[in-house]
Amino acid sequence: MAARTRAFPAFVLAASAAVLGAALASQYWGGLTPCELCLAQRWPWGAAIVISFVAMMVGGRPALPWVALPLAMVFLMSVGLALYHFGVEQHWFAGPTACSGAATAADTVEALKAQILRQQPVRCDEPAWALWGVSLAGWNLLASVAMFGFCLAAFVQTRSPARRAGVRRGTA
Repeated sequence: MAARTRAFPAFVLAASAAVLGAALASQYWGGLTPCELCLAQRWPWGAAIVISFVAMMVGGRPALPWVALPLAMVFLMSVGLALYHFGVEQHWFAGPTACSGAATAADTVEALKAQILRQQPVRCDEPAWALWGVSLAGWNLLASVAMFGFCLAAFVQTRSPARRAGVRRGTA
């Protein structure tokens, strides 16, 4: 029984560590400098690692639905961040002014200096890398949607197993 109750958080922990590890590997070994939105998209994955690790250490079967629900909400937030970043890359939404949009023309040397100093080195609206035409923000969106669906399904399946079992016994 303990192995089954730890399988869900163990899977979430492994998947989250893999996604966050891939992002860090692409930064430190692959040379891809993350933009402001890329960095924000890492936070939900880190939160999922912490929640699932704690659930593995102390969780039991009765607590499993109440671990799945916060994880689903974390991944819903991840979906929102990834969708926003993907939309900025596709020019559907306006991105943060610090890392997207066209540069305005400076009419004085001081204005040019101020513009250069506040400009981010990595733009949020230009994908730095893509695989099969999908940027890292797009892949993060797909992974976040999958994990949200997985956690939501786990919550629905585990929140009232005794009631569903009783219904099945009554119909047989």
